[in-house]
Amino acid sequence: MTLTKHAIAAFLGALFVHAAAAAGDLTVTVEGIEPGPGAVRVVLYDKADGFRHEDKAAAVQSVPATQASVTAAFLNLPPGQYAVIAYHDANGNGKLDLTLGMFPSEGWGLSLDPTVLGPPRFGASAFDVGADPVFQTVRLHY
Repeated sequence: MTLTKHAIAAFLGALFVHAAAAAGDLTVTVEGIEPGPGAVRVVLYDKADGFRHEDKAAAVQSVPATQASVTAAFLNLPPGQYAVIAYHDANGNGKLDLTLGMFPSEGWGLSLDPTVLGPPRFGASAFDVGADPVFQTVRLHY
């Protein structure tokens, strides 16, 4: 093989590897919001470790809770598994308030809307993001 053919093969190989690891976009629509004060916090996690702890999230967006449905976009995400927790932070304190330390007192929801009997788990809400755009809908429960 000539030097030119080696260079072309190397370029095409690098292009293929780059395309295989291309970043993807995620659009999350949060529905079932009871419009009012505060914001809807859309919290994106990329691993089970730290799930439910907002300070360990991959990204967080806050959208005014003025409509029954809001949208948040997370762009250029590395390929992998992700899960979303969304909640209506009605009092603006930056956290999901709990009654008795375990029952949400503000609207909340999870990607894939799993049945929750105890603390939510990453795996039950996880979905894949690759190079193609991904759309998730989260319904809030009050």
